Amino acid sequence: MEMIIKPAEKIEGQTRVPGDKSISHRALILSSLTEGTVEIEGLLKSADTMSTLKCLQELGVEFEENGRTVKVKGKGLRGFAEPDNVLDAGNSGTTARLLTGLLSGQPFHSVLTGDDSLRRRPMKRVTEPLRKMGASISGRQNGELLPLAIRGNDLLPISYTLPVASAQVKSALLIAALFAGGASEIIDYYQTRDHTERALRYLNADIKKTGKYHIVIKSPTNLRGERFQIPGDISAAAFFIVAAALAPRGELYLEEVGVNPSRTGIIDLLREMGAQISIHNRREYNCEPVADLLVKGSRPLRGISVGKEAIPRLVDEIPVLAVAGLFAHGETVIQGAEELRLKESDRLKSIFLELKKMGALIEELPDGLIIRGCARLSGAELESHGDHRIAMALSVATLFAESESVIKGAETVSISFPDFFTVLNELTC
Repeated sequence: MEMIIKPAEKIEGQTRVPGDKSISHRALILSSLTEGTVEIEGLLKSADTMSTLKCLQELGVEFEENGRTVKVKGKGLRGFAEPDNVLDAGNSGTTARLLTGLLSGQPFHSVLTGDDSLRRRPMKRVTEPLRKMGASISGRQNGELLPLAIRGNDLLPISYTLPVASAQVKSALLIAALFAGGASEIIDYYQTRDHTERALRYLNADIKKTGKYHIVIKSPTNLRGERFQIPGDISAAAFFIVAAALAPRGELYLEEVGVNPSRTGIIDLLREMGAQISIHNRREYNCEPVADLLVKGSRPLRGISVGKEAIPRLVDEIPVLAVAGLFAHGETVIQGAEELRLKESDRLKSIFLELKKMGALIEELPDGLIIRGCARLSGAELESHGDHRIAMALSVATLFAESESVIKGAETVSISFPDFFTVLNELTC
């Protein structure tokens, strides 16, 4: 699908973004592990989250949909059924990695695969520690790549230090630890997003944080809960936040956005650049902080330096942060972001190549980008590289080009934000 985007004078209005993708995956998976029925309100219904739902259905989990709510009939820890077919995670790394943790504790054989993109993404970071816990996992390149064949076992507790900044790896191990008799310890020096820990606490798991980096979870345990209310996805909101901050005029009010501190790096850095973003009506859903955001047009911004320590709190927002840097005075330097090369596309290269087509003054680094601001952007024919975040980041950039642009492969936004272009059209003037 091709999308034509015309320049905009202002971003104006009030809207909500879809439910948080990370929390939606976890709500589905963890609710299926409970002893009863859990109602989920505001579940993101995108290609990625539907991959998780369909895989769980193959494992015998029953769902009941009613408008904005989905009821999950939990199977407990040991009530899953051996699947008749190969489990297909589609394009979703979260589905693949978290289900690998769940399947490692099941007393049956399963095979997990994904689409062409997902079959190129690294899995050894998950399979290696799960094998140490006693799971039997084989796959391409010795378990480095999907498809994976998994034979679950009674698992052993583990003490494990995350070698990379990956909330998906951490979450897979925390789920697997539910099947390991005793206490497991996960050490996360990167302080990656903590949605799994919060959801497990809500569901009455015996989990606690000791010190700044150590997470201890004990099993056996019986998970139970009644209702997940999913806040708006800050990663989806980020595209509109940046657009509103770059617009010469206008105000944008975003309702019910998740403001988990492990995810708000984009707000902090945009404020450092001079963006006018205020936070209102703070509250909490299921141990997750939520608020409304008000963004006022505030260009010109100023360039900043973003180091490795900041990356875990905004890893999904770096492409759109690079777009913000295009319209800032001075240089914006992003380093320590080599993990972006292992996403749905090589996001550093993808955003570099496409913004260059528009006339951006941008340099690709092995682990990041250098963006020289205030270049005049021209309209161009752009490619999404099959990556939803690249498609949406380019959409923001094209709003402030001198002429209209075309984005090819725009349908990829359905991975996380099916109505993205509808909302964008409603807010642009």
